[in-house]
Parts: sequence; C-alpha cells; structure tokens
Amino acid sequence: MSHHRLAGALTGILILAVAFVHAQDVAGRWTATFETQAGEQQYTYEFVVKGTTLTGTAKGNLTGESKIAEGKVEGGKIAFVENAKFQDMDLRIEYTGTLASTGELRLTRKVGDFGSEELVAKRAK
Repeated sequence: MSHHRLAGALTGILILAVAFVHAQDVAGRWTATFETQAGEQQYTYEFVVKGTTLTGTAKGNLTGESKIAEGKVEGGKIAFVENAKFQDMDLRIEYTGTLASTGELRLTRKVGDFGSEELVAKRAK
C-alpha cells in the first residue's frame, strides 16, 4: 500500500472515530431549566446512543415522561422528537442541537405550531 493510500485510510478511520466519540458523548442523563410561554420548565433527558440512533426519555415538569422518537446523532449534532402531552393535548416537540462541550448541549425545540425555544442542557452528575 502506498503512503498516500495509507494516509487516506488512516484519515478516514480517524474521522469515523471522532464522529463515534461525539455520538457516545451525548449518551447519559442531562438536565435543563428554561422559561417558556407556559412558564418555567424543568427537564431531565436520558439519552441512549447505538451507532447514530438516539433513544431514551424526556421528562418535563409540565409534560411528564415521553419516549424519544426519531432520534439521531451525527458528529456533534443531535435531533429527536418528544411526543408529549400537555393538559390532555398531544404535543409534538422537535429538537435540534449541538454538543457544545462534554458537559453542555445547546438545543432548539419547536413546540408544535406555537414557536421555538432555545435551551442549554447540562450533563447530570
């Protein structure tokens, strides 16, 4: 194998390894407290990562606990859906965000047709 091919193969492996490490960094428990139109919300997210698939739960003080759906992690980017209930009404909350550091997730959540909110989740200790 030539040096160029070897260097290219090693670069590809390194890129995949970095993406895998970032995906694994999202796994675990995260907490967030933020203001919304409905008042202060306190959330706990439990993320499970297998490859690029994200599952787990989202538990809010106003919405209760919901399973995470349509979750994916690619590099430092994360996206998932929380299918919650608020006052007996089904509510789809779509999240996108980035892993800002090993201890901080910056998320934007689109709450049905009501608008978007930004929040920061911190890794729980």
